[in-house]
Amino acid sequence: MDPPQSQQPDPAGPDADQGDKCELSAAMRAKIERNRQRALMLRRARLASRPEGPAPAKVCRTTDSGAGFFIEEEEDGEQQVKVVVHQPAPVIEPEYLLCDTCQKPFMDSFLSNSFDLSVCDKCRDNEEKHKLISRTEAKQRYLLKDCDLDKREPPLRFILRKNPHNSHWGDMKLYLHLQVEKRCMEVWGSEEALEEARETREENKEVQKQKRFNKKVKELRRAVRSSMWTKTTGSHQHEYGPEEVVDPEEDLYKKTCTTCGHELTYEKM
Repeated sequence: MDPPQSQQPDPAGPDADQGDKCELSAAMRAKIERNRQRALMLRRARLASRPEGPAPAKVCRTTDSGAGFFIEEEEDGEQQVKVVVHQPAPVIEPEYLLCDTCQKPFMDSFLSNSFDLSVCDKCRDNEEKHKLISRTEAKQRYLLKDCDLDKREPPLRFILRKNPHNSHWGDMKLYLHLQVEKRCMEVWGSEEALEEARETREENKEVQKQKRFNKKVKELRRAVRSSMWTKTTGSHQHEYGPEEVVDPEEDLYKKTCTTCGHELTYEKM
């Protein structure tokens, strides 16, 4: 191990540091005292200038800026301080729909978006309850008119699909079968009234069908009769045979036309 180095004494001596510290402390104390005296004088001046009595109440006035926040103006005597207060944004909660079948909340579904029916996609029954029906079938099967589908309030909602028979034809209008049945009851009132209307329509169809058949038979008979009868429009030329028939009592001669049987009577000089 190296021998410890001997500490050499400071030539200035320990009293030099103590003297600097004592002088520094005295200067700081003097500066602190001056600052304290100055603060006391300022405080006494403010107390002397303050009016006697209670302090005036502050009046606040709120102004709508029209930009989504309000401005509060504090009126303190002649001085007005404007403070901008931002209105907190409203808390928007998601609007959930309640399924009519499972009674569970859901955001959106095909039936709710297309037909305004509160049924989720899990409960959708395309085969029976929620099947679609074309406009033509709805009119023929439930005896509905265009005004019943489009004009009666509320108009039935539909979706457009390409015609499966020919893509160049117009788009098909598909309605919800459940809503078409409901509209049918609004129009006819009951199942009995609908059945009576169907029977009446079928009877009218049979009557019209029989009338069309009778008309066609009549036209056919008229065509057959007209083909068998030929109208002669030209003039007829008599052709008499060489034989002459003599009438001795009258002294006349007769000839008969070989085509129409006309008799020609004449005398010989």
